[in-house]
Amino acid sequence: MTPKAPTALIAEDEPLLAAALQAELARAWPALQVMATVGDGASAVQQALALQPDVLFFDIRMPAMGGLEAAAELADLWPTALADGLPARPFPALVFVTAYDQYAVQAFEAQAVDYLLKPVQTARLQKTVAKLQLALAKPAQAAMDLEATLGQLRGLLAQPQAPRALLKIIQVSVGSAIRMVPLDDVVYLEAADKYLRVLTAGHEYLIRTPIKELLPQLDPQLFWQVHRGTVVRVEQIASVHRDEAGKTSISLRDRAEKLAVSRLYAHLFRAM
Repeated sequence: MTPKAPTALIAEDEPLLAAALQAELARAWPALQVMATVGDGASAVQQALALQPDVLFFDIRMPAMGGLEAAAELADLWPTALADGLPARPFPALVFVTAYDQYAVQAFEAQAVDYLLKPVQTARLQKTVAKLQLALAKPAQAAMDLEATLGQLRGLLAQPQAPRALLKIIQVSVGSAIRMVPLDDVVYLEAADKYLRVLTAGHEYLIRTPIKELLPQLDPQLFWQVHRGTVVRVEQIASVHRDEAGKTSISLRDRAEKLAVSRLYAHLFRAM
């Protein structure tokens, strides 16, 4: 039986750079089939789930959702259960593409994640191709691949940021007035389109500060990120639940809704 040709997905928001990478790959790895090229993180997640390629080339900086966030979202949605009697496919091998950034390069190397610098150099790409070919030649269990990737992504997303003063209040607009909401009153925060929802026991407010910008101003002992767009006050977590599919959710003390916990953050909830 002829072995299946390896497949790849390229996510790059600059068409010329995407075309250049595909051309370089065609020379360095003629057997590789590039199934699709997309220009944003959301499309990358959608196409990766639909096509389930062997390799992902994700640009770090893309509109709305960058490569790291897209990889984390994909890892959360990747199927792990048996389908049609066949085992789930292993999570794709990840290669991040980035302009030179000393801190990003150090982070990739610390987490043993492969990366390519723009513009892509032939010699460096050949080394990446050799690593990918070796990885794809080894039989592996999908769950093990996914757990290893989740650990790498946690390390990359947890890179330290410039220290900022911790917030004690959040200023929100209410009509023509500004209301001061004590952080002690906040149950959780949730991204919603261009806004961030600030939810207390009895009220909901909207602010325009992105969750990524607000996170460094929250005490990590008091607030935990449990999903890409959700941060919850730890003392507001009443209980943690796992369903038959392995999905984790939390119930709150002062609000009725349940919050989903992504695979990336499920490790926070382990019995002591």
